[in-house]
Amino acid sequence: MRQALKPWFLVLQRLGIAFLTLIIVSFAVFFATELLPGDVAEVLLGQAATPEAVAALRESMGLDEPALSRFLGWLVGLAGGDLGTSYVNRMSVAELIGGRLGNSLQLAGIVTLVSVPVALTLGIGAAMWRGSRFDRAVSVLTISVISVPEFMVATLAVLIFAVWLDWLPALSFGVNADGFWAMLRAYAMPVITLSFVVSAQMIRMTRAAVIETINTPYVEMALLKGASRSRMVLRHALPNALGPIANAVALSLSYLVGGVIIVETIFNYPGVAKLMVDAVSTRDLPLIQSCAMIFCVSYLSLITLADMVAILSNPRLR
Repeated sequence: MRQALKPWFLVLQRLGIAFLTLIIVSFAVFFATELLPGDVAEVLLGQAATPEAVAALRESMGLDEPALSRFLGWLVGLAGGDLGTSYVNRMSVAELIGGRLGNSLQLAGIVTLVSVPVALTLGIGAAMWRGSRFDRAVSVLTISVISVPEFMVATLAVLIFAVWLDWLPALSFGVNADGFWAMLRAYAMPVITLSFVVSAQMIRMTRAAVIETINTPYVEMALLKGASRSRMVLRHALPNALGPIANAVALSLSYLVGGVIIVETIFNYPGVAKLMVDAVSTRDLPLIQSCAMIFCVSYLSLITLADMVAILSNPRLR
């Protein structure tokens, strides 16, 4: 009975660690935004503002209260779904983010649907035919992509597909996407850039996870008994490599959190990351903090989900 409950105990432990990490991250996000240079009231009123007007605005916005008190109030509001009010737009932060979150989720979903099947196929194939020309070609390709930062991949994509070939628009904002092909052209550049970066990491980690499982004694025994290489990998090695592969997928998709900020900015894509970049330029603290927490929650959710899959798929724990 204790052995049967052990995986669920570990799952609850991971959820507790994720919750504690989220509290620590919220503390870091709040006080990191507080350290941004400049005064919010002075930025909003302009250089010609009098000290009395700045003081009155700070008091009306609650900026004259101690930082710890403001943090606790923000945390309570965050837990209740109240993200606060934008300093610049005087609108609800939840309303501002709600109009952009769907775009970011749509972009992340399309990248996931494109990159995960391709990366798993290439990673498992490279492990299955380890040492072959196919494996070497995949390894060279992945290392080349990993060595290039996201902004360089995006810039090269613009030069090749938008400038030289004139196949795709350089910007994704404002493109008339009434039909299927128009929508495909609008999403092509961001999806290509993010898929290249995400797939490269995923291919390498999937290949390493499958090769590590292939080298175990029970898989080698299956090969000695006459099992074909494809059967050895797909029937014996792959089910036991499910946990490491789930970690590889989650870690690779977590690169979307950082990569999407660069991609949305370069292609002017109307997502949450672009909204946060604009908020930083205007020092809109509630909007910056809420967008940062969305990215942190997304990252923690992916990592925690991967840990749960690794725990529940481990036959020794079951």
